[in-house]
This record gives sequence, structure tokens and C-alpha cells, in this order.
Amino acid sequence: MKSTMNWKNKRAESALKGVASRNLTIFLCIGCFFAGMLFTHRMWTPPEAKRISRTTQVDDQKRKDVKSESKDILGEVSRTDHAIQTLDKTISNLEMELAAARALQDSIMSGSPITQDLNIPELTKKRKYLMVIGINTAFSSRKRRDSVRATWMPQGDKLKKLEEEKGIVIRFVIGHSATSGGILDRAIEAEEKMHGDFLRLEHVEGYLELSAKTKSYFTTAISLWDADFYVKVDDDVHVNLGTLAATLARNRSKPMVYIGCMKSGPVLAQKGVRYHEPEHWKFGEDGNRYFRHATGQLYAISKDLATYISINRHILHKYANEDVTLGSWFIGLDVEHVDDRKLCCGTPPVVFASL
Repeated sequence: MKSTMNWKNKRAESALKGVASRNLTIFLCIGCFFAGMLFTHRMWTPPEAKRISRTTQVDDQKRKDVKSESKDILGEVSRTDHAIQTLDKTISNLEMELAAARALQDSIMSGSPITQDLNIPELTKKRKYLMVIGINTAFSSRKRRDSVRATWMPQGDKLKKLEEEKGIVIRFVIGHSATSGGILDRAIEAEEKMHGDFLRLEHVEGYLELSAKTKSYFTTAISLWDADFYVKVDDDVHVNLGTLAATLARNRSKPMVYIGCMKSGPVLAQKGVRYHEPEHWKFGEDGNRYFRHATGQLYAISKDLATYISINRHILHKYANEDVTLGSWFIGLDVEHVDDRKLCCGTPPVVFASL
């Protein structure tokens, strides 16, 4: 009986141990499963996630490459555009220089008085000047010329020194009388021998021909002197050369510039009045005003504009008033108008009307 009890107890204990062992095994399996899940989640990325990650990285790199390529293309386009503009300007300058050279050659071949006394080899090696000042004068203006010589225009060696050291050329500008070789022309020739400060034009003098004279002046001056600016001033205006030179130097970098005391006066349609405009109808209805232009007493234009006038001199239209005519030639061109009130007559220190 006692042995039977012992056997039953042992069997019960064995059963309990088996259950405990089985439960422990289950818990261990479950623990290993979760440990494996945790390990694989940290150390292994599903293939799809990897593929998405790689695709995103590739797309980001492509976008960076596209942006970089776009910047490179834009930079190349900008550089190309700048090169084209530079080339266009160079070609334009060469065309203007060629046209000016042809104009000079035509003048030489025709035996024009403006070139008969010139040393032609010197023309091929012209130096650079800051400005050429043409003083518009008439046969009857000897007293005015003497006043200019006695005040602001150097004489003799001082005039040459001004050209060589400062790059400033000054000449009285005059054409010829209707009777070439007459007493008026001989008087100017005698004055020229005495002072050597004239620029003679192939032009017949006359008050109604001032527009043609201006055109002839710029055409002749640019063929003789290579300057940054070409200035026209009347012989009853006195000029402060230093201040004028400083004014022009500030605008030296502008290729197409028109400098002066800008105004816009009324278009006078009534006959018989001073400054009557025969072609007044072109400017609109009665009472209209002219476009903005520099007063005729003093103004300056850049080399490119003087060259433009020289090249197109045969087709440029002339109005009754010289200052209006010059302004009309620049309408439609990309010209910068500089309204400098110091260049208005009566305004010191640049200019003041002579007594």
C-alpha cells in the first residue's frame, strides 16, 4: 500500500515537471521569436523599402544634376549673349570707321580744300584726343574771334601744347563765300596765316545754311581728329576749358551721348518771324513744341554720333533751325540725352556770353 502511494506521488511529480518543462519551452520559443523579430526589424530592411530609398536618392541626385546643368546652360547663354553683343558693337564700330575712311578717301580724290594741305601719312596714325571744339564763325565776325583769342583760346605754341598735353583741339569753323576766292575768302586766308586756328569747310556760308554747316563740320572733324567728343560752340560764347573737359570726361564711357542745355521751344508757323519753321506741319497742330534738343550755342556729341552723321550725311534731313536739325538726327537712335544746366549760356563757370 505504501509502495503504491509512493509510485503515485512520483508519477504526479513527473507529470508536474513535464508540464513545467513544456511551458518553459513554449515561453522560450515565444521569447526567441520576439527577439528574432526585433533583431530582423533593426538589421534588415525589406527589399521594397530599399528600392524606394534607392529611387529617392537617385531622383534627388538627378534633380541636383538638372539644377546644376540648368545653371551651366544659363551661364553659357549669358556668356554667349555678351559675346554676341560685343561682336555686334565691334562690327558696328568697324563699319563706321570704314565708312569714315571712305568718306575721307572720296574727299581726297575729289581734291577737297580740307585735305589739300594735309600730310596724308599722318592721318593713318592719328592720336587720340579728348575733344575737338569747333567755334562756329562768319566772315563778319573778326571782332568776336579776336575776343575769343584774347580770353579762352590759346595761341601759337600754347595751342599746340593744349592739343599734345590735354588732347583738346580748338578751331574756328568757316566755309567759303558764294564767290570762291573773293575778298572775303582772302581775308580769312590772311587771318589763318597769322593765327593758324581755322578749319575750312567745303561749304558755302549763309545764315540759312547753318544746318548744312553743322553736318559738314562733324564730317570734316571726325576725318581729321580721332576724339571722344566733338563740340560745337558759337563765337559769342566764352568757355571754361577745364570745367568743360571735366564735364565731358564724366561721360566718356557712354558711346552714344548728346550733351548740352536741353530745351523744347514752340514750333513757329508764322512766316516772317525769327526761327520760323517752314515744315511746321510735320510737328503736329499749331501750338506744338519741338522735341527735346540742346541749344545751339554749345553742345557736345560722342564719337559714335559724329560718325553716324558722317556716314549718313547725304540722307539726313535739314530743318530751318540748326539745333532742331541736330536733335532730329538722333530721334530713333539709342542716344542718351544729358541735360547739363552748366552748359546753358549765362551760367557760370562753364560758359558766359561775350559782351
